[in-house]
Amino acid sequence: MNRGLFNKTKIVATIGPATQEEDILKRIIEAGVDVCRLNFSHGTHEGHLTVIERIRKINKELGTHVSILMDLQGPKLRIGKVDGEIQLTDGQIITVTTEECISTADKLFVSYNRLALDAKPGERILLNDGKVELKITEIVNEKTLRAAVVVGGALTSNKGFNLPETQLTVPSLTEKDIKDLEFGLKQNVDWVALSFVRKPEDILELKQIIGIHEKDTRVIAKIEKPEAVENIKEIVKVADAIMVARGDLGVELPLQRVPLIQKDIVEKCIQAAKPVIIATQMMESMIHDSMPTRAEINDVANAVLDGADAVMLSAETGVGKYPVRVVEVMSSIITDVEKDKRVYFKGKKPNNSSPSFASDEVCFTAVRMSDHLEAKAIVAMTRSGYTGFRVASYRPRASVFIFTDNPSLLTRLSLVWGVRGFYYDEYVSTDQTFQDVTDTLKREGIVRHGDCVINCASMPIHKKQRTNTIKVTFVD
Repeated sequence: MNRGLFNKTKIVATIGPATQEEDILKRIIEAGVDVCRLNFSHGTHEGHLTVIERIRKINKELGTHVSILMDLQGPKLRIGKVDGEIQLTDGQIITVTTEECISTADKLFVSYNRLALDAKPGERILLNDGKVELKITEIVNEKTLRAAVVVGGALTSNKGFNLPETQLTVPSLTEKDIKDLEFGLKQNVDWVALSFVRKPEDILELKQIIGIHEKDTRVIAKIEKPEAVENIKEIVKVADAIMVARGDLGVELPLQRVPLIQKDIVEKCIQAAKPVIIATQMMESMIHDSMPTRAEINDVANAVLDGADAVMLSAETGVGKYPVRVVEVMSSIITDVEKDKRVYFKGKKPNNSSPSFASDEVCFTAVRMSDHLEAKAIVAMTRSGYTGFRVASYRPRASVFIFTDNPSLLTRLSLVWGVRGFYYDEYVSTDQTFQDVTDTLKREGIVRHGDCVINCASMPIHKKQRTNTIKVTFVD
């Protein structure tokens, strides 16, 4: 692979039946996938383990650092079994119960056992991604309520349901999630995504469990509930990354609000140097068709222009007919859009009241210098990854390369905008280290004679403190 050619906006691909075989996995990685998402709403631990082993084998073969993201199911609310298909008609009154039964057009079973305790008359129940809408008319008892059908439609078994106006008491982490998490931590996954986050405490609870297991797995907050949008500032502070999960978000909130919410979240994440993923229905038509719609092309392009760290494919690569093709098309969109100057230089000047202000200022200045000097690369030495996250948050046009002796950081940074990593553990002297990293970039075909490289480092280098130095290098 030519490591000198790559996009800055990363691609997250969901791995499923269409992509789990080793040859297809290798092809989508070669086509541009940076992060493989394992959806724990489906599959078995044995199946996920096989995929993890294949990804790591391919990384070794190709010299790549593709990241592994496990996505916890969370408290997914669904209706029960339906005998074939039922049809709800506008205006009819239907009973909704938490007592298990086969659902009919007159009586629906739902999986959330506190439904009648949490819900109130006048609140809505949305079924099948919002295609069917009910309004609660009466709470009958602690297990049963009645509702009027506002918008009718067809329902089949196990369709999801949403309660956009109801304050749910269900925890974000279910028993299944905890078992899945323990498996993922044992396999040293890079990122774990928490579904249906509502408040920062949800993230802190997950981080506490990760800490108990003495792991450094980073946490992604999935924003798909109205409460999460209301608490977004606090959630961004405590999460390590954010996923704008537009599927459920577009059901729980009015559809027309989602584009501006997306842009607002991306902006907040850039300012906080937290990676942000745009997810759901990005190239959905390519589940079945070999080409995307013009609207889907615009959707991907706008996410890139806004400065998202990554764009995500769900069913397109999980079960779609054209998994390799869809990655190639998405990659080509990113390549063209990243030629536009509006993609770059989005960060604001660091806050001088921040405890990391001095280091942040060095990173900010390095990015500005890279623009003025038309630098080919910004290179940083880091063990924690902080410098990589911070430099990337200013969205430089120059490529960002991280050299580290922390192997797990190499895959973790594959989610971060514009960053590529190299393993390096020869901290002999500052001058020798700068020469070594420049030689590596030359050898990889990334820089050549006369190119400008901006080096960020901590001096003295052997102490591995926060970044405090900038050096300008012109390649021999």
